[in-house]
Amino acid sequence: MQSLTVRSLRKLSSSLRTAISNSAAISSSTRGQHHHHRCRRHPHSTSLLQSPKPLVGSLSCHSDPLSVKNGGKARDFPSSISTTSFPVDGNTGGHKFDRADDVVSDYDDSGEVELADGRGCDDGGGVRMTMMDAYSAIEIALDSVVKIFTVSSSPNYFLPWQNKSQRETMGSGFVITGRRILTNAHVVANHTFVLVRKHGSPTKYKAEVQAIGHECDLAILVVESEEFWQDMGYLELGGIPFLQEEVAVVGYPQGGDNISVTKGVVSRVEPTQYVHGATQLMAIQIDAAINPGNSGGPAIMGSKVAGVAFQNLSGAENIGYIIPVPVIKHFISGVEDIGKYIGFCSIGLSCQSMENVQLREHFQMHPQMTGVLVSKINPISDAHNILRKDDILLAFDGVPIANDGTVPFRNRERITFDHLVSMKKPNEKAELRVLRDGKEYDFTLTVWPLQQLVPVHQFDTLSSYYIFAGLVFVPLTQPYLHEFGEDWYNTSPRRLCERALRELPKKAGEQLVILSQVLMDDINAGYERLAELQVKKVNGVEIENLKHLCQLVEGCKEEKLRFDLDDDRVIALDYHKAKLATSRIMERHRIPSAKSSDLIFDEQIVTAGKS
Repeated sequence: MQSLTVRSLRKLSSSLRTAISNSAAISSSTRGQHHHHRCRRHPHSTSLLQSPKPLVGSLSCHSDPLSVKNGGKARDFPSSISTTSFPVDGNTGGHKFDRADDVVSDYDDSGEVELADGRGCDDGGGVRMTMMDAYSAIEIALDSVVKIFTVSSSPNYFLPWQNKSQRETMGSGFVITGRRILTNAHVVANHTFVLVRKHGSPTKYKAEVQAIGHECDLAILVVESEEFWQDMGYLELGGIPFLQEEVAVVGYPQGGDNISVTKGVVSRVEPTQYVHGATQLMAIQIDAAINPGNSGGPAIMGSKVAGVAFQNLSGAENIGYIIPVPVIKHFISGVEDIGKYIGFCSIGLSCQSMENVQLREHFQMHPQMTGVLVSKINPISDAHNILRKDDILLAFDGVPIANDGTVPFRNRERITFDHLVSMKKPNEKAELRVLRDGKEYDFTLTVWPLQQLVPVHQFDTLSSYYIFAGLVFVPLTQPYLHEFGEDWYNTSPRRLCERALRELPKKAGEQLVILSQVLMDDINAGYERLAELQVKKVNGVEIENLKHLCQLVEGCKEEKLRFDLDDDRVIALDYHKAKLATSRIMERHRIPSAKSSDLIFDEQIVTAGKS
């Protein structure tokens, strides 16, 4: 049995690759010999394959590939690996296992190590230390983290019949079970073409987006090329790390082309605003730097994934956020169960805290009671049929809700009860305990993803529009308001902005339709000042959405066509003259179609159904 020094270990199994020193010799004659210098601890930020020479405290291997026999199996060692992460401290049965040249006499596929002088490697708690624990943050990532190249084109909401110019972006991702790549949704949002490149390869491979969830900022990619999957490993999902536990963020941030590793500790675990999807979901705050390009890369703790890097806090130093495993698993299981992503569930309530004593007394709450006040209920939720305004929500699924709206989470931590709702599967039942008029009641309701009246985002979908007589009608969305600039809240039409942020839908499928602009022509002269107003009625019929408006206009049987808008404004047109004018206006402005593809598709379905 040949012996290896701890410093010279590099790749002991298919799932474990470790570093060896330049001059390490593989010889049984070194058994029992130890050098007494200590290996310096690795710095907080490391970068692989970028340094022209070994860094202080790092291990480098520049020799030819070595092969070691173990139980009849040949093990190969890479010839050029540089890393600054090499923790070697631990308890070794009474000895301090911190010498880089301690000799290893045996190992197996599990990664367990036995020193040549008979000492066992123990982590101090009676558990044998494994080399997997020592190198998992970097070594596993080498075979699973990929760089993603995306070409995207965003919709133009002011000119909805065309897209904006394409742009190229880069991000990170990593392989999970089932030959799938997990990354952030914002890395591939509005994509037209996606390529991936694995570590150590100059070749880029075409990838397809299998599923994407913009609310949770996650996406799954698949690659058909068999060549890509050769020698690729996958990462397993772990759990939620505790405060002050160390994680290593692996990815391809700006500043270089090779893989990079940044180390940090967990600072906070709580629901956080997801910038991309504008939703409130659980997130983990870490003090590792997360820069552009890191998005989609794994945050590794031990040998498993603790989360996916996705955003940082602007204006602050080293405050980054990762998507935790429960959110990741919820997204993946939803895709596996249904075949596509449909969103995170909502109970459809707006609640007020009950921290004021007089407020609790007003609603007849006993001193030992805690809960939150129901102030608004979404009309398209199941809660609208069961709960009432001024109900007190005491518990969700048997978990008591505190007066500030939080529930217990792990050891002496708390989290808002919204997290319990968001982790429910679509159409799953929820048990509520409610205080109503001084009496307690138990209710059961069904939760599902709720559509907003004004969508917060419209990624990966073409803009909807309908043009008639030069009048451009579109559904109101927040991306439309964002076209007014970064300060859109103050620069966009005030009335539209307030409705976008506050109003709730009265029934499923409802949209706010607005007159976006007027393409000038003799037929519509004088109506140009009515742009950016909401359309309420067509020929006296209240419209439900853009599709309904289109049907009312095209099905008009009268000579005159009337639109009722906000502020009691009116547009009246001669229907036949307006229909003729539509063609010449579209030709003048080089618009290929008077309606968006989704309206054409719906029209084709209706026609096919009638035939």
